[in-house]
Amino acid sequence: MKTSKLKLKHQIWLIFFFSIVIFTVMEFYFFYSFSNLTQKRAATYGNQMIEQTRRKIDSVFNDIRVSTSIAVNSKLIQEFSVVDDDYKRAFDSGPYALDLMEYMRSFNSYVNGIVINDIRGRRLYSLASASGDIFFINRYETFIRKYKDDPSLREKGMFTTILKDDRTETEQFFYIAPIVEAIGGIYFSQITGYCTVMVNMEKMQGLVENTELTQSSTLYILNSRDEVIASTNSNARGTLFRDVLSMDKDILLNGVKETIDGEEILVQVKGLEQADGWRIVSMIPVHELTADMTPMRKVSIIVGIGIILTMIITGSFFMNNLMRPLMGLVMDMKRVGRRDMGFRIKVRFTNEVGLLACDINRMMDEMEEMARDMFNTQARLYESELSQKQAEFSALQSQINPHFLYNTLNCISSIGLEYGSREIAQITFCMSKIFRYSIKKDDLVQIREEVDCIQAYMKIILIRYENKFSMELDVEDRLLKMKTPKMILQPIVENSVYHGLERMDQGGRLQVTGSVDAHGDVCFCITDTGKGMEPEVLAALQAKLGMEYPEHASDGQPTKGIGLTNIHNRLRLLFGEGYGITIESRVGHGTTVTVKIPQLLNDRKPLEE
Repeated sequence: MKTSKLKLKHQIWLIFFFSIVIFTVMEFYFFYSFSNLTQKRAATYGNQMIEQTRRKIDSVFNDIRVSTSIAVNSKLIQEFSVVDDDYKRAFDSGPYALDLMEYMRSFNSYVNGIVINDIRGRRLYSLASASGDIFFINRYETFIRKYKDDPSLREKGMFTTILKDDRTETEQFFYIAPIVEAIGGIYFSQITGYCTVMVNMEKMQGLVENTELTQSSTLYILNSRDEVIASTNSNARGTLFRDVLSMDKDILLNGVKETIDGEEILVQVKGLEQADGWRIVSMIPVHELTADMTPMRKVSIIVGIGIILTMIITGSFFMNNLMRPLMGLVMDMKRVGRRDMGFRIKVRFTNEVGLLACDINRMMDEMEEMARDMFNTQARLYESELSQKQAEFSALQSQINPHFLYNTLNCISSIGLEYGSREIAQITFCMSKIFRYSIKKDDLVQIREEVDCIQAYMKIILIRYENKFSMELDVEDRLLKMKTPKMILQPIVENSVYHGLERMDQGGRLQVTGSVDAHGDVCFCITDTGKGMEPEVLAALQAKLGMEYPEHASDGQPTKGIGLTNIHNRLRLLFGEGYGITIESRVGHGTTVTVKIPQLLNDRKPLEE
């Protein structure tokens, strides 16, 4: 007995030791998770600030694009680029173009200067500062020529790379857009000049410097050649951003941690929408993101040590005085709680705890036996119900075709006696078409086939009644390739003819439509302008459609005929209670029968959906 107690004690101590280890791991995990959460929140904040800066820059670039587009599409500026009349250039199109450039420059503070060149070398310009002299140096002409020769420039304007002025040691970049003549002259649809806009880099620098990140973080605007256009690090302007170039650009899109100059840096990149290949890059030292964690780290360590000591002291007290006989039972109950059905509690003691373990094991045996019996019973009920429904479905489906064939053959006989061979030939052809369709083995057919069957039936009826009434068929094209149970519409059309239109003296109309309703189901409406139904007859028919087994009469004998109830019950067996037939009718106004089925786009069986 003592040996068993010592073994149990050792086991419980081992479990208790693992509890302490798990708590310690959880403590570290909590600290790690909190640290990551802090970094993510700080990174999210930085991302939001970068996104704001990106939107501002995109807005500035978009304004430049829009105003430049207005200028190059102006009729007078296009005339300025092609007209040979110096007088007209000097006093008509020239002043207008100059006024427009002055307005663009004064309206947008990010524009330092604007130059319009035609293909003959003539130039018109508006400059905001002496830096505009760069337009008149040979190096600018060489620099800008490669953009003018780019075939893609005709489709949209371009932001250039950096051009450095050796005289003033300043850096500039430009936006260039072609002037395409659209006024109908001899240069129609040809490039007749270019509009070049000098962007104010000082304003761009101010836009970046106003972005608030951490104290030592840096923000860069890079062009398509990774040249630094603006940066919070003044030493980085005008140089290639080599630290970024050494990384994988695809990885940078999601934000990564990289070690740069021995320091762990969080690098984030966002592309500009208005300038292809341009990016905003932020570099935030990771230690600045987690600086607030240092006090939390100390408090967490102190609290963890205190909790572990408290657990050891409390565990020793309960181990030696209260928990020894219960610990084993508790551990086994935890395993039972995890639904290990084959597990049984080990009876370690003969006292009350042992008796409780025996009662629990007996209860588990009884519950498992009850579960097995219930499962077997439900399986048998399901198989029985499935067999019954399959039999009912087969019985219902087999009732449809003979009635129709009987009526049609009588029709053929009557027409043959009265009218002769041409009508008989047409009816016989339609009849053979319907018969071939009705004996198809497929349970589901294309709606197109069901529509063809109705059209053949309508031809027979129109010949029989000498076009006494009109028939119209309107089914949406998108439904034709969908699936439907076979022979669900023709019996309804037949009922409309024989019970609605046939008894009218003259005229009458039958319309069959097919569409998709607001719930995405396929609905067919068969509407006739016949005599309609008496309210009590309609109520009785609707009640019969609402019965669970409408094909059985109250005395248990099956009713005769195909009827609407057979089709309704067939659809309910296939698709469920939400589908089937609904009927609306008014005496003297006609009857509308609506058939509702789900959309079936392939050959899968409805009951397996």
